[in-house]
Parts: sequence; C-alpha cells; structure tokens
Amino acid sequence: MQQVWTALRGEPLDLLGLASSMLTLIDPREQGPFRPTRELDRAGLVDSLIEIERIETTALLTALRALCGEELMATRMRRELAQRSHPLPAWLAGLDDATPAKRVVVMTDPLGDGDNVMIGVDLPGGAQITAVVYIEHNLGSLVKDAFVLPGALDEVLEHMERLSEDPDVTFAALDPADARARITEAIGIAAMTVPPFETDTWPAARPLVEWMTAMLPADGRGYERPEWSEREVQALADRFFAATLGASFDNALHREMLGHVLWFATGYGPGDPLRWSSIAVEILLLDWLPRKIADTAQRLAVIPALLGAFVRFCHAERGLRPGLTDEVLATIVEYEPDYLDAIAAPRLQGPAALLARMGALDPDAEAEMLFDPDNLDLVYFEDDGVVIADLMLGQLRRAVGSEVALENLDDLPLTDEPFAWAVVPTDVHDRVREVLALTEACCTDLLDDQYRTVIRRLLADIAAADPAIFRRNGRAETAAAAICWIVGSANSLFDRSPVRPKVTYVKDLYAYFGLKPTFSASQRAQPMLRAIGVDPYGRFGSQELGSPRYLTASCRAHLISLRDRYRALRAEGLSDAPAGG
Repeated sequence: MQQVWTALRGEPLDLLGLASSMLTLIDPREQGPFRPTRELDRAGLVDSLIEIERIETTALLTALRALCGEELMATRMRRELAQRSHPLPAWLAGLDDATPAKRVVVMTDPLGDGDNVMIGVDLPGGAQITAVVYIEHNLGSLVKDAFVLPGALDEVLEHMERLSEDPDVTFAALDPADARARITEAIGIAAMTVPPFETDTWPAARPLVEWMTAMLPADGRGYERPEWSEREVQALADRFFAATLGASFDNALHREMLGHVLWFATGYGPGDPLRWSSIAVEILLLDWLPRKIADTAQRLAVIPALLGAFVRFCHAERGLRPGLTDEVLATIVEYEPDYLDAIAAPRLQGPAALLARMGALDPDAEAEMLFDPDNLDLVYFEDDGVVIADLMLGQLRRAVGSEVALENLDDLPLTDEPFAWAVVPTDVHDRVREVLALTEACCTDLLDDQYRTVIRRLLADIAAADPAIFRRNGRAETAAAAICWIVGSANSLFDRSPVRPKVTYVKDLYAYFGLKPTFSASQRAQPMLRAIGVDPYGRFGSQELGSPRYLTASCRAHLISLRDRYRALRAEGLSDAPAGG
C-alpha cells in the first residue's frame, strides 16, 4: 500500500508502470514448461484488491482496468469502481480519455538489425508519456526490449538524436497504423520465444506498451519479408563469383557453401541476403551453421573466409560506409576460432539442439540419438528417455488440445462437411469464396476429401475469428496457399511420413498456386494462426493446432501410435530408474 501511495503522489508513469509490472507477473504468456509457475492469477489479484477498500486499491484498480486488455476482468473492476468514491488525480480518473500522439517515429540502424519505434500518449491534464519499442529483426522481428519515459515524443526524440553516436542511424516518420501492426506482431512473437528476452523494463512494460499501441489506428501493415526466387538467389551468387572479390572462390565447394549462407540469409531474420551485420554473422557462425548443416569440419571450415569476401561484396553493392564493413569483418575474425571448434566437435543438431538450448538436455552429454528413418520422429536419448517422452507427449497434447483429447483420440474418417458460411461475416464472403474455390481445387488435384473437410473448417474458423484478414489487400492465392500449408504442416503432409495422400512438397504447393519457391507461407499464416489462438512458431518444427478437428484420420492414427510409443518409452524409463530415484 505504501508503494502504491508513493506512486499515486508522483508522476503518472509511476503508477502506470507499477500496474503494468503487476499485470506482467500474472500474464498467462509468462507461463510455460520452461518458466516458473505463478501462484497468483488475474482473478486472485482482483479479489485481493476488491477486498480492501482504500484509495490505494481504488487507484490501482483504475490503472489495472485500463491496462489489462481483458474485457471480463475490466468489467469486474469497472463494476467495483462504480461503488467507490475515493478522489483520484484527474489524469487517472480520466484515463479512458487518453489520446495518442499525432505522429510516430522509427529509428533504424543502417545494417537493419532492428528498429526503435517511438509512440506517445497524451494523458488527461496535460501529462505525456512515450514508449520506445526495440524490434529485433535477426530473430524474427520480435520485441527484444521496450521502456516508457515521461515526456512528449518530441522531447524523447530530441534526446535520442542527441545521444546517438552512430552517424548512419536514421529517424523517419512511420504510419501510426503500420506502427500498431508491427508492434503488436512483434510482441506476439516475443511472447512465444523460448527462452524469453528479459531486461530491467521488459516484459514489465508490456501491458502499458500494449495499451498505448491499441490507441493507434488499426488495419496497418506489419513487416513484410522480401521474396527471393531461386533464379534471383542464383543470379546474386553468380554476380559475386564473377566479381573481383569472389573470383578466387569460384569452385564447386565454395558455391555449395555459399548456398548454405544464402539459405540462412533469405530464409531467416529479415530475409535480405545483402544485409550483413555483426549480429547476423554471430548467429550464422555460432548457432545456425553448426546446428543446421551436417557436413565435415574440413568443408565447413572454408566458410569464414568466403563470408568475409561476400560481406565486402554485399556492402559495396549497398553503398555502405567502409567503417561499417570493417566492424562486420572484425566480428568474423573474432568468432572464427569458436566456429571452427563448434564444427569440429561432436554436436547435437535439429530437434536435439533445440531441446538443449531450452535446457531440456545437457548439450555436453554423450547422448545416443536414434531416429525413426521413416518419419524422423525423435525416439530416444540415452539416460534421458523419460525427459524426452514427457516432452514429446506434451507436444502431442498441444497438437490435440488436452490430455483428455489425446486419450480419446480416434482414427475415424472425416465426413464431407459443407462450408460453414453462417459464421463468416457477410462483408468478407466474396474474398472468402475466392480463397475457398482455390483450396477446393487444390484438394481435388493434390490432396483428398479428408483435407477438403479440414481446410473448410480452418478457413471458416479463421474468417469468423478475425475477418480483418480477408479485408486487407492481398492475393487470394497467397491466402489459399497459407491455409493449405497450415493444414499440411499439422498433418505431416510435407514430412517423410506415411500419412500424406500423395508425394507432396512445399514447393509443389507453391507452384500449384503460381507462387515463387521463395514465398513464405509461414509469414502469411501468422495472423491466421493467431486468429484461432495458435502459436505460429511451433517449438518442434510442426504446427500444433490444438484440436483434433483439424487432423485427418491417417494423421490421428499416426498420433495414436506415437502416443502409445512414448507412453511405453516413459514407462520403461521409470521402471529402469533406481529405487527412490
């Protein structure tokens, strides 16, 4: 109570920051298999404040109601506050009348590692606050840090310009609607990232930033990844090897290794193969290459020198200042010894490497990895059988929604269901009909009736949950491809498994809809997955749609066999454990 009283007598940001921190502690996004369990939930917090009728709890309830972003919780607090009469500062009592600043500014570094998006809010009574949100692009355009400052946006901007020592940093106006879309998407990605990024102010400031962001206009455009076709990537490689910097590397080995580098550059981070920064180089050498590329150390050892020449070439094409290039080259030299050690040592790769990074496995343990050659399912790790079984059973539970759903899973064929037009808002019927026609044809030509029913269900659910997806400008072909990709990923269509109707690959799906091979279905699918409450970034490489209704009979049969296999593996591991262990 003393802390709230002190905040109430200070600046508006003192109380708003305190309320934001409290909401973060009970935010469901802060829970998960690798995060500590919180005993207090939202209902418990509200109950505790309602029970004590004092000006401090009234003030805190008022701030929490505005920031919580949950209508049911806000309604309960609003009902309680209507019965109280404590005198509150004008800015707090009129919090619903806060308005966004007239402009948004983005601060961007020359190598494209990230953006600082600055948004302001005018509070009743004349006080102003400004949020600075850092969106990191190398890791998927996620919020890596954010903080809120007292004062107007113009004041904060002047301070940032004065502190910036980088002559290449740019400050530019950003459309407020686009700012809202970018911040909202980046917050969603950050909330799904394991392990999460945490600073002194993030994610404590997240509810406050979300409240400020929600005041901006809707229907903006988020970050859009560039699409690079195979022909364009090959042309870039040919241009490099024909240039003076690349001529000495023009041989089969270096062309293959540059192919790996370009795969990383076009498929990860911002997707720009001409963009190279020290952070991008660090991720490539110390994480991505050792984890993703299975090859001999002798062959992989040529990459640092090749990368140095390629960075020089790319920076010259972009016309960047030589000093920036020197910084990136120095990073390559710095990390080359660690990279060479990493590729020379026995190392976990694929799912095992991801589990080790999340702390579920000891990366230095001598673990024997056995894989099912038909579907590459992770089966067993010596001395970690129970851990792996529990993790995989957890993945299966997420795929179908719950333990009960996993237990009751059946493999009955789906019947042919008509499309549920009744749940789709009428103003998007034309666009949804266009997408539906494309997916229907795809099911006839490439898939089967099981997929037709699942895709109809998914399309209707997405349109009902977030019709704005179909109000935006965009090709019907990309939406249809994304929906088919979601269903295909959830049903192991693109894996080497026995559950796909025909031999179908992602590139075949893209080609069917007339899309480039470098089209990113996962990017297009993100808002669709969020609309139905699904994590767009499945931790183990496959989508977990959280319901059997999106799964074909053959896929459900496959999940049943995996369920029984991992349960048996777990039981075997427990029976082999020493007594009392």
